[in-house]
Amino acid sequence: MAAYKEIIFAGSGGQGVLTVGLLMAEMALFKGLHATWIPQYGSAMRGGTANCTVKFSESYIYNPSQEEADLLLAMNEPSFQKFLPMVKEGGTIVINSDLVDPAKCTRTDVKLIAVPCSSMAKELGHMLGANIIMAGVVVKATGEFTEEEALNGMNQVFRKKGKEKYETLNSSALRAGFGFI
Repeated sequence: MAAYKEIIFAGSGGQGVLTVGLLMAEMALFKGLHATWIPQYGSAMRGGTANCTVKFSESYIYNPSQEEADLLLAMNEPSFQKFLPMVKEGGTIVINSDLVDPAKCTRTDVKLIAVPCSSMAKELGHMLGANIIMAGVVVKATGEFTEEEALNGMNQVFRKKGKEKYETLNSSALRAGFGFI
């Protein structure tokens, strides 16, 4: 593992980007790594802006704020445009291709992964699972966690929140994302 991994999760309120960031941080902690999760959101709970930065590492993380992302998850067009410049050369950008046009990626120095996560969630019968699908894609794209580690970390978070009744649906969504790439 490099010194640390930095991931920006961005979208609008209600798309679950803060939850996905929290899941990634918890997966890192579940694996025994150090992790930080710094959320930022607008005043509107749904429809306003929302993003978070997650860093994880085998060693202590001295600066949890946004610096230069290894990976960007953009769930909508405004987030994609805003955070596109913050991804380092050779980094990865994962977009919700149901809402973001892949042709608008002007960078040739990054890997672009276009995922129709809203359509996939509908096919799975888990309309609120687009963000969980993207969590699976991000986990696979980082290469830092196995599918089993990701599932265990995610399910642990939802159990703590009393949402274990969604475990089967969420597990299916995460597996769909992990298997997408």
